[in-house]
Amino acid sequence: MRSSWHSFVRAAMAVALGFSAWAAAVQAAPAVESFLRPPAYRGPVLSADGRYFAVTVPVRDRMNLAVVDVETREAKLLTGLDDFDVVDVHWVGSERLVFSLGRISSPTGPEYWDGGGMFMISRDGKETRKLLPTWRERIRNLQITFRALTYLAPVEGSDEEIIVDEYEAGGSSHIFQLNVRTGRRTLLSEGRPPRVYRWVLDRAAVPRVAVSWVKDSVEQIVSYRASAKDPWHELFRQRRTGERIEPVAFDDDNQTLIVAANPGRDTMALYLYDPKTRQLGERLAAHGRFDMGADHSGNRVAGPIVEPKSRRLVGFAVDGEKLETIWLEDDYARIQATIDAALPGAVNTFTGDPKGKRLLVRSYSDRQPMRWFFLHTDRRALEPLFDSAPWFKPGDLVAMEPFFYKSRDGLEMLGYLFLPPGHKKGVRLPTVVHVHGGPHARADRWGYNSFGSVEGQLLASRGYAVVVPNFRITPGFGAKIFNAGMRQMGKAMQEDIEDVTDWAIAKGYADPGRICLSGASYGGYAALMGVAKTPDKYRCAIAGLAVTDIELLLTSSYGDIPRDDRGGLQFWYELAGNPASAADAQAMRSVSPAYLADRIKAPVLMYSGVDDIRVPLEQPQKMRKALEALNKPVVWIQKDEEGHGFGKLENNVDLYNQVLTFLDKHIGAGAAR
Repeated sequence: MRSSWHSFVRAAMAVALGFSAWAAAVQAAPAVESFLRPPAYRGPVLSADGRYFAVTVPVRDRMNLAVVDVETREAKLLTGLDDFDVVDVHWVGSERLVFSLGRISSPTGPEYWDGGGMFMISRDGKETRKLLPTWRERIRNLQITFRALTYLAPVEGSDEEIIVDEYEAGGSSHIFQLNVRTGRRTLLSEGRPPRVYRWVLDRAAVPRVAVSWVKDSVEQIVSYRASAKDPWHELFRQRRTGERIEPVAFDDDNQTLIVAANPGRDTMALYLYDPKTRQLGERLAAHGRFDMGADHSGNRVAGPIVEPKSRRLVGFAVDGEKLETIWLEDDYARIQATIDAALPGAVNTFTGDPKGKRLLVRSYSDRQPMRWFFLHTDRRALEPLFDSAPWFKPGDLVAMEPFFYKSRDGLEMLGYLFLPPGHKKGVRLPTVVHVHGGPHARADRWGYNSFGSVEGQLLASRGYAVVVPNFRITPGFGAKIFNAGMRQMGKAMQEDIEDVTDWAIAKGYADPGRICLSGASYGGYAALMGVAKTPDKYRCAIAGLAVTDIELLLTSSYGDIPRDDRGGLQFWYELAGNPASAADAQAMRSVSPAYLADRIKAPVLMYSGVDDIRVPLEQPQKMRKALEALNKPVVWIQKDEEGHGFGKLENNVDLYNQVLTFLDKHIGAGAAR
């Protein structure tokens, strides 16, 4: 049966999607616009009754919400925003939806910073409600305390109510059952500890684990209650660095916890944890190189896979060089094998009951942007649904090759390499080293799905080698790599970028005389810091949305961290220093590019959005003034009505046309040799 199933699906896919075309020769480079267009479709979500898709589509260069009838494929556009993208879409039953606003073009992924909020709209568009205004709207109304409302879970059997987390910076988080039609709330987190910032719900969607901050510190308290009627009690305390236990989910008995922990090991592994004895139990899954369940920045990463309805554990995933999945149940493993056989060379995931008639399949690779399918289990057929980038032809995108490099102090870190089509081994190329934002974020993963991969593909199509490294403080790779980044901005973190540059030279990819640094947000900082710290190593720098004065970032009334988020500030004090200390303030100035303009020899291109709240214009402007005061060349690109990442296609196309001209002049065909 298995071989006939695979044969049927392969044959159907070959006809429907023309897989034989993958063998075609590499064609002429796609237009710059092709790499920068918003996706044709993003994030389809099925309604509870399976009759409708919610999906976002581009309108006026922003992703807006539409609903598609599964049977007729008729679509109805529900929003027409031109300042934000619709993000984080969820069905409330089958008649209503909730969503937030953000920017999908941010360097580290969808940005909620000056968007956020929560909104309800009915499937026919006739019923709407603002459940929480955006952060930008609150600022304009002088409501300067950051608030966020996050969808957590449905309420079983309800088409009006959901479980939400309301967070207020500097205060705490509460869990409510929210009626999206009336706005009525029912508190579900009675008696919870102060300063909670993360929750774990049990199998019945009851909040029973709360993770909170100790006031004005980075120490965490993990609290637990046995049921909704029982009092909260403290399980343990821990610091953000060192050995940690991060609650992730409840096990099948709805009492035992599944946690991510690293007892006596580097990476976070998945364990059982008994809240009665307060002891770790059986280790469920582990990886020697990558964290599972949670990373050392406290973020959720791939780990336990819980079936949505029953909430039982059905598998594990690890976010490695590529996403990998291991299923615990035969039905899931059989479906996975079937899909992988039909869509080879891709990361394929699916949602739905494997015993049901229809599953939603997601499929992507480095050379094939995200696509969605229905797998009809009764007919044994894959039906194409949505293609996020149908304008790309086979051969338009190049391989995104994972590699590992060693830092000078022995850390082994993951990066990705893009080489132009037809590159011949041993031929050295003009090279761009792309530094991700954050810095404590894993911004780039295998596949055409991130700022680094988009820039890598675009520049590779124009003849450049592109190196996209991770570096110390990047979470997801264990405690040693994460903790090694503390107090190392502009120091060892920058040396990692130098070391991966040397790796590309030693491997024969990079021409040592034609290397440029590029990045945005923290990556923009690192690009500027690189040409200041090692002025003879790089021929140019492209710095977007760049932090240039670390002390100013931590003391300004604007910027990355709300002043009332004391826990967030304390983490930044550990990472970069406390500006209240004269010694720390001086140390920050010593690694802030705005104070190092006299060391910079290479030409610089800088770009910023006027409305950027995350890294306000005062940051890059300070660098620009410092360079211009010394008569040093700066290409300055500033766009109105843009934030932390450009959303308008015309602005992105203009930016990258100027970037390509800049690169051509300094390391490309037009560079003096």
